[in-house]
Amino acid sequence: MPIDRKELAPLIAVIGCDGSGKSTVSEEILAWVSSYGPAETAHLGKQSGNIGRAVARWPLIGPWLDRLIVRKTDKTRTQRAGKKAPGFFVALVLMAFLLRRLRRFQNMLALRRKGLIIVTDRYPQLDLLGASDSTDLSATASGSAVVRWLARRELAAYEWMTSFRPDLVIRLNVDLDTACARKPDHRRELLRDKVAAIPLLKFNGAPIVDVDATLPLDEVLAAAKTAVTHTLTERGYTSQTHDFVPPARRAGV
Repeated sequence: MPIDRKELAPLIAVIGCDGSGKSTVSEEILAWVSSYGPAETAHLGKQSGNIGRAVARWPLIGPWLDRLIVRKTDKTRTQRAGKKAPGFFVALVLMAFLLRRLRRFQNMLALRRKGLIIVTDRYPQLDLLGASDSTDLSATASGSAVVRWLARRELAAYEWMTSFRPDLVIRLNVDLDTACARKPDHRRELLRDKVAAIPLLKFNGAPIVDVDATLPLDEVLAAAKTAVTHTLTERGYTSQTHDFVPPARRAGV
């Protein structure tokens, strides 16, 4: 059945580089919007990094598998930069992550249709292919017919997901040194690419509020809550416990 997007409850997306405080801000925003009505959170990232770090902690074979994943990741990144498609096995792994992500996205839409306000950690985008929660395969890359077919299926999936624009994007901006200090288990070169990519994302023209995530947490949360309050008020929602914070009091916006 086609989805009537006008009947979907609001969606607030929290995005930013690793180390920008997405999880903390998402949790606080979820508690804040819960006063406006039923609310739920959703993680819409690939989660491949979390899986890789979890594998690295496995006894005996964990470190070996982690090194293998790193080599595959580096090879895939190099291939993308050279417009060359990854091999069949790597493409299948990437599609498996996509299927998991699609399932989470569909579950999130089902909750919105039921009237739940959604706060997401991350959101898919097509502004920068191959970076920051976007496609991993290229629809125009060279490679086997099967890999090219998978790439087209991946692109179609992202076009569908990104056609649902968030009602508000809270973009947490952080510098590389801060990100590395907060995420010492992450590779600096990967964080560097993410820090550079985040300011370039437009999310299909969705309203975006930029927040300086290097500020003290209470100031970051004040800015985010002000933006969320404004968005929900415009949609006709009324808080049962919170007063509206005037825009003049926004911090770091």
